[in-house]
Amino acid sequence: MLRLSVIVILIMAFLSSCSKEEGEGGTSVITGKVYVQLYDDTGTFIINEYYAPEEDVYIIYGNDEIYSDRFRTNFDGGYWFKYLREGNYTVFAYSEDLTGTVPSGVVAVKKNVKIKDSDQTVEVDDIVIQKKD
Repeated sequence: MLRLSVIVILIMAFLSSCSKEEGEGGTSVITGKVYVQLYDDTGTFIINEYYAPEEDVYIIYGNDEIYSDRFRTNFDGGYWFKYLREGNYTVFAYSEDLTGTVPSGVVAVKKNVKIKDSDQTVEVDDIVIQKKD
């Protein structure tokens, strides 16, 4: 009986160690860019558009409730999150709320991403944020 219990415990430990959750420890990459639409001071007309340098981009692993990592975009608005395992991720950046309906004044612009294989590079559509001049 003791022998059977030990075998069951070892099998359960092996199976639980095989299932990897989203996060670091893999060989895949999520990459993309943040694009700014700059509005006039009334928030009515776009006066400029550009890829955003020095903008914070966040990533959430799986179903986590808070962000897991942050990246500051480079000179051309690009970001990347490396060494990820297979699974579901959410990347986001903050945009100004031009409607004036959000008390904080900012909204998260989110992109859902799925990594299906190891050694995969997933390019995300531009995260488009809005700012006032």
